[in-house]
Amino acid sequence: MTTTINKKIFITLFFSLMATITGVGIVVPLLPVYAHSLGAGGLYIGLIFGAFSISRTVLLPYFGRLSDRKGRKPFILTGLFCYTLVSVAFILFNHVSQMIVIRFFQGIASAMVMPVIQAYVGDITPKGREGFVMGLFNMSLFFGLSLGPLAGGYINDHINLNAAFACMGILAFVGALLSLCLLPATRDEVGLRKGRPPLHWRAIIGDRVIIGLFAFRLAYTSGIGIIWGFLPVLADAEFHLSSSQIGILVMLGVLVSGTIQAPMGYLADRLNRKAMIVTGGLLAGLAVLSYQLAGSHAQLFAGSILFGLGGGTAMPAVMAVAVLKGHQSEAMGSVMAVLTVAHSLGMLLGAIFAGLMMDWFNLRHAFGLGAGWMLVGLVVFLVCVRRLPINAS
Repeated sequence: MTTTINKKIFITLFFSLMATITGVGIVVPLLPVYAHSLGAGGLYIGLIFGAFSISRTVLLPYFGRLSDRKGRKPFILTGLFCYTLVSVAFILFNHVSQMIVIRFFQGIASAMVMPVIQAYVGDITPKGREGFVMGLFNMSLFFGLSLGPLAGGYINDHINLNAAFACMGILAFVGALLSLCLLPATRDEVGLRKGRPPLHWRAIIGDRVIIGLFAFRLAYTSGIGIIWGFLPVLADAEFHLSSSQIGILVMLGVLVSGTIQAPMGYLADRLNRKAMIVTGGLLAGLAVLSYQLAGSHAQLFAGSILFGLGGGTAMPAVMAVAVLKGHQSEAMGSVMAVLTVAHSLGMLLGAIFAGLMMDWFNLRHAFGLGAGWMLVGLVVFLVCVRRLPINAS
């Protein structure tokens, strides 16, 4: 266990992930329109996004576990260079079936990068500062998600889509170079100095705290999937917001959450983490429910701010507990992979079930479903951790 954080490694990982997420954020919101212009129907557009989720979800546990044994740097470098190649492929190939394949490989690259970088940060996090360090690091993800779509729209409007693909590749390549030059050699990584094999998978996925964290994150990201997929439809169909207003509406929650990650992480090291997760979950659930009840566009914006506050309150505490479990099990990569699987499944399931609610009942009912699902996840979390300590002390 480290006593002080290695700032060089932290800053390298922070900007590597932020550059990559910004690059992906530039492209992903443009893909549905691009695919539709190539003649793709709803099924093929779904496959383009589904291919990414499938490969990512299936391979996350494998790469997370392997990084516990072989080290973090090789997987981070391979994943970031693969992101660069994916951007080149988007420029060279423009058939719908080819885009599905490209997105499949992009999911593989994501499975190498996300949990492994988070595990690396967990490795170097000092005891008692898990909330602050992970909250500060989460800002790279949230700011990347905020900047990417805004930059992508501007680039596409003023240049073209290939320029957006090129920007994704350049940013991923910059992240790869940072990691190549500034991260220490694999043999010097903190996570490999223990000399013992990581805890077996059965012990990890059977741990009550990890089950609780998985349930909470699955429910929370289901809410994100519903908001990203269907809030724009509600804003357009019933409130007639412009495209720029819809973009701000969706990104507002991400920006608010990202802004308060560090201060909430600081509090998570000093207050009851269980209480912070419950408070954040309730705020996020109320925010999703508020979309169903909204009577004006101002209420939609208020809901997005509330959702950002909920996520910003809960997620630093969630990640702090995950770091503690990673240190205890000596399987940081495996623990982070499990939570990232919850993230991927939540985004996918939230969008699918909300779409079914929209088709079978009413668009607004999709948000009621999301709020109910988040409540279920919160209850499961409480049941799993009700008698277990999840603080640093």
